[in-house]
Amino acid sequence: MEISVAIGGGQNMTLSGAILVYQGGREAFAVWHPAKARPTEGAPYLGEAEPLTVEFLRALSTGLGVYVAPEVLPASVLVRTSELLVWWAPAQHRTLFFGEHSGAGSELNGQRYPIPPLVFKVGGGHLWVRALDKDDRPRGETKLKTAPFWNCNDAGEVCLGTMRIPESSGIEAIDGWERGFFQSEFTHAYGAARLTNFPGGFLALCGRLAGSRKRFPARYLTDARETLLQFVERR
Repeated sequence: MEISVAIGGGQNMTLSGAILVYQGGREAFAVWHPAKARPTEGAPYLGEAEPLTVEFLRALSTGLGVYVAPEVLPASVLVRTSELLVWWAPAQHRTLFFGEHSGAGSELNGQRYPIPPLVFKVGGGHLWVRALDKDDRPRGETKLKTAPFWNCNDAGEVCLGTMRIPESSGIEAIDGWERGFFQSEFTHAYGAARLTNFPGGFLALCGRLAGSRKRFPARYLTDARETLLQFVERR
């Protein structure tokens, strides 16, 4: 087996120690062995075992990206882990943009549209979006709808394209993800998802809703065939 590690920046790396796991029967524990330099030339060796401290484990988990700093969660957040952020946004009006070759035309590009309540999921630099038929905070058993937008596939994953992605993975990035999604251009149908029940499809629905001050008509949403819990657990 070959193992390779890529370290950016060209740093010089030296062995500082090793964590060894000792096991006997059903019992197991881990200890830290610091690396010791030999008085003469030669490879370093591992010193005597030392107990793992809480500070050491916290620093290790931070480096591995599994430590989540304490945060005050807004009411919009549904799930927050070291790898996942899920939140919902109530119904609103947004300006939508369409790519030059999308076929939308100037009469649709840059117009204000009613937007249904949405559920956003971010993980590993990817973005997924689903819709809701009721403007209420969803529960685990809430059935989700397909987000009625181009650039979203059957699973709700967004084709990011040139979308600006927030550098942070914390809750402070929520506005950045939403802003990036709506300020990017909708260019194409991504996958075989049926985006809407409206006769004529997505662009026809946009033509009907452009400039409308009314709420998004939930009857035009299609079933995503999953609950919020299933959406959260699916990777």
